[in-house]
Amino acid sequence: MSAEDKLKAMGLTLPATPKPSANYMSYRKAGDLVFLSGQDPLYPDGSFAKGKVGRDVTVEQAYEHAKLVGLGLLSAAKAAAGSLDKVEMVKMLGMVNAVPEFTQQPQVINGCSDLFVAVLGENGRHARSAVGMDSLPENITVEIEVVIRVLA
Repeated sequence: MSAEDKLKAMGLTLPATPKPSANYMSYRKAGDLVFLSGQDPLYPDGSFAKGKVGRDVTVEQAYEHAKLVGLGLLSAAKAAAGSLDKVEMVKMLGMVNAVPEFTQQPQVINGCSDLFVAVLGENGRHARSAVGMDSLPENITVEIEVVIRVLA
């Protein structure tokens, strides 16, 4: 089953590839590697998931926010590679806007990681860092960036 078919079976659709909001690119190719810029949890209505995880937002809610970011990253990956079936995830950096005592960053970022594996299978597995941040732009809950490899 193709990655697109897996998304449909999960009841998910890819959003439009997010446009940069400043002086950067959505992705940058370097040989067979593609560096996807960090993305935010963007709802279909154009609003962002906001708040501090551990105070305003639960781990479960933030997991869903990370999954939302993952859909945007898959959209950018598809734009860069031409097809999700040619994408292999390599490295992820997940940042969580959390209170200082919060320690469950990996459980939050699993929302994106779990989505990648569900859609891409073994090609969705990746190296990863999940870190807490004192703040993120516009008080968003999570931001995630990814390095992918385009398969021949």
